[in-house]
Amino acid sequence: MTTELTLLGWTLVLALVQILLPSLLRTQETGPAYNVSARDGEAPPPRPVTARLQRAQANLFETLPLFAAAVLIAHVAGREGTLSYWGCWLYFVGRIVYVPLYAAAIPVLRTLVWSVSLVGLIMVFAAILGG
Repeated sequence: MTTELTLLGWTLVLALVQILLPSLLRTQETGPAYNVSARDGEAPPPRPVTARLQRAQANLFETLPLFAAAVLIAHVAGREGTLSYWGCWLYFVGRIVYVPLYAAAIPVLRTLVWSVSLVGLIMVFAAILGG
């Protein structure tokens, strides 16, 4: 398996972790009875860290389909190379570093790290669209 596909697999693991982190914190906040209920009633607002982790998860899910599609296209089309390799690494590492920065409410550095992951995604696009 190529590095790009391996990094896509690990990014999916990261997505699962980002689903579980705020879910576990939210269950601690509302209690397991509320978590397994129909949740028809109003819940208390999430604590700040939980809310930030929920937003970090939503942020990942905005670009994850694009990343997955780009990696798969690069693989199927035989367009994997240096550009896609480093693009995948930038995206993956950027997404990992982004989570604790967002959870800790570190604003400017968080945005810079997000930008690194976006550059990585664009690099994979360039690999599949380039000549």
